[in-house]
Amino acid sequence: MNRFEKLLEGFEPTFEFVPPKAIPEEEFTQRVARIRREATIEEHDVTLVNTNGQKSFNVTNKYLRYLLDWNREGILIIPTDSSKGLQLYSFYTQAVLLPPSWGECIGVEKLYQVGALGREYSGRPAASDEKLIEGVAKTMTDLGYARARIGLIGDASSNKHWNALKEALPKAKFKDETHVILDMQRLRTKSEVDQIRASAQLMDIGFQAACHVCRPGVTDHELYAAFSYAQLCRGGENADGYQIGVNQWGTHCGKAYGHTITSGDLINFYISGISYRGYTAQMARMIAVGNITAKQEETLEVCTEALRRAEAAIRPGVPVCEINRAGFSAYVDHGYLSDDNTYTMPYNWAANDDLTAVEIPVRYVPDADFERMGRKLMHVYPAVKGPHNPNIGHSMGMHGNPDKFNLTSFNTEVCRPGAVFVIHPQWLAPLESGANIGNTYVVTEDGYENLNCHIPIETVRIKA
Repeated sequence: MNRFEKLLEGFEPTFEFVPPKAIPEEEFTQRVARIRREATIEEHDVTLVNTNGQKSFNVTNKYLRYLLDWNREGILIIPTDSSKGLQLYSFYTQAVLLPPSWGECIGVEKLYQVGALGREYSGRPAASDEKLIEGVAKTMTDLGYARARIGLIGDASSNKHWNALKEALPKAKFKDETHVILDMQRLRTKSEVDQIRASAQLMDIGFQAACHVCRPGVTDHELYAAFSYAQLCRGGENADGYQIGVNQWGTHCGKAYGHTITSGDLINFYISGISYRGYTAQMARMIAVGNITAKQEETLEVCTEALRRAEAAIRPGVPVCEINRAGFSAYVDHGYLSDDNTYTMPYNWAANDDLTAVEIPVRYVPDADFERMGRKLMHVYPAVKGPHNPNIGHSMGMHGNPDKFNLTSFNTEVCRPGAVFVIHPQWLAPLESGANIGNTYVVTEDGYENLNCHIPIETVRIKA
């Protein structure tokens, strides 16, 4: 056994991961019924839902997975009349994924394979996108929808399909209804929370594995690999939905690049997403190796205290802006910020005050591991001192779906049972100090549940 495999010898998580049951099929049926109900209210005859494929066997959104447990591309035809079955046109990319991996198309009456086409790829002189629209338009016409009122649910990649359908069905009327499927996901069911909790637990186990192998002389690649192995072998669906930042300032959050852990390093695990049956939590933790500066200790404590304060504010009926205020009060008390105002708060990815582009400062930043590969770091990142974002967190749920709910100073929506969000206080001061600490929470009838409850939020200390 070589060094890499030996690093995880003796590792045991502090708790047993028990996979939850999959979401029951009845719940998918209820979701489709909700789409039909909304279509009835809007006087739509039919609703089309589109998800497209993209590189690395991913998809552009999780709308079909939410409605059907289908994780490939497709255009789903949902007649408003429930006596007419669902029809799905799929398999029009070169992805090789087949069920049962990541689900089966629940509730679909007819499933069509359009075909991965193209002269260079298949020797067949046809475009898959064109054949997709031909098939969908024919089915729509056969069902009597050539002159119909049609609701559309998709993303930016759907526009080419919608434009083509408008040409193919010139007498039909189209209206975007994507907000419906997003609104349906504002509150999560018990079975959905079970999947999100499983994702959070995989994150906790992965972080425990990373801490197990962390010591001077180990590389960031090995930390990333330990984390990935521990969660993937227990059912995680991906190993690219997270970042690891390692340096003496705690300010560079990215991917592993070959840095060797040394005394004085700050390590940030920012786990943006581990999909479990399509659902994800989010968490962030810090590791300090050996001695760090007083300023770095202060920043770590500010962000940790911010999470404690924000967490204490979670309960049904509390406006989201109050959670944001509670969290950022720790920053205000320590002089990091003047207030919690999202509109005026400086943050790492901000533009200038007049909304023009910020010029990234040019400065040579020594990095022996980077330079060993023949490159030099010649800019200071991030360009703006502050938290990552001008909010204390955002909603969580389906992995890859857009966040339409942020915990900001102007969000007056109240917490309701079933709401799931991450709170992750962050701070990055270039070449000085940084921290990023967060948990995913679900609002319950009497308060909240911390889904990342198996690992403390305090910074992990590794002896040099």
